[in-house]
Amino acid sequence: MSSSRSTLDQEWDVLGGHGDDPHRDPAHRGRAHRTEQPPAFWRAPFSAHYYREIGYVLSGLPVAIAGFTVAITLFCLGLGTFVTVLGLPVLACLTTAGRGFGRLERARARGMLALDVPGPKPVRRVRPGSWGAITARLADGAGWKAALYQVVMFPWAIFSFTMTLVFLVLGWAMAFYPAYHWVFPTYTDWRGYRVFDYTDSHHVQHVYYIEGAWQIAGFSLVGVVLVFITAQLVRGLTNVNRAAAQGLLGR
Repeated sequence: MSSSRSTLDQEWDVLGGHGDDPHRDPAHRGRAHRTEQPPAFWRAPFSAHYYREIGYVLSGLPVAIAGFTVAITLFCLGLGTFVTVLGLPVLACLTTAGRGFGRLERARARGMLALDVPGPKPVRRVRPGSWGAITARLADGAGWKAALYQVVMFPWAIFSFTMTLVFLVLGWAMAFYPAYHWVFPTYTDWRGYRVFDYTDSHHVQHVYYIEGAWQIAGFSLVGVVLVFITAQLVRGLTNVNRAAAQGLLGR
């Protein structure tokens, strides 16, 4: 039994959709590998590597929304029309779209996470014609795994985006507090940043401001610590993406 590749599959190879780069180090061909080692703890918050990871996480949410929407829509539509002949082409489109989003994610991982993940082998069909193309796509394990990646990583994209944005803004805002402390007593009725303000059951009001020199210094120091912790947090979050890309988007 002979096998043949469609024109799309051949173009996929040329564009780097799968397989090995002939210029790649032979020791790394066929397997995922880092193209850049992460910086040390003390350099991490000020390195380009760290901000590329942040860019990956923050840009990953809109990509994840698009991928999840396409995957769920095509899957539900395909199952809903499975009893008719229309369901099979729809599910074939799902695996094709999964490969497309998978290729995008590998490119993002290569450029922002310094992780080169070789793509899966192209779809091979053993029957000619349109029906042969559809059945080949339906039997495409790599396409199904890529579609699964869009579904399972969607909640993680939301979690990563939220955690990264909150810790990033909070850390730098606290670290630079001495630079803008004067804004509160000058333009508001606060003596400094107000941490809390509440009235207890005995109708006694409790208010705490960051206003003294030692309070300001301590508040800023906590912010600096958060800046360094955030770098490690983002690295841990993106390590999950690295593992998922290797497991579901690679060969």
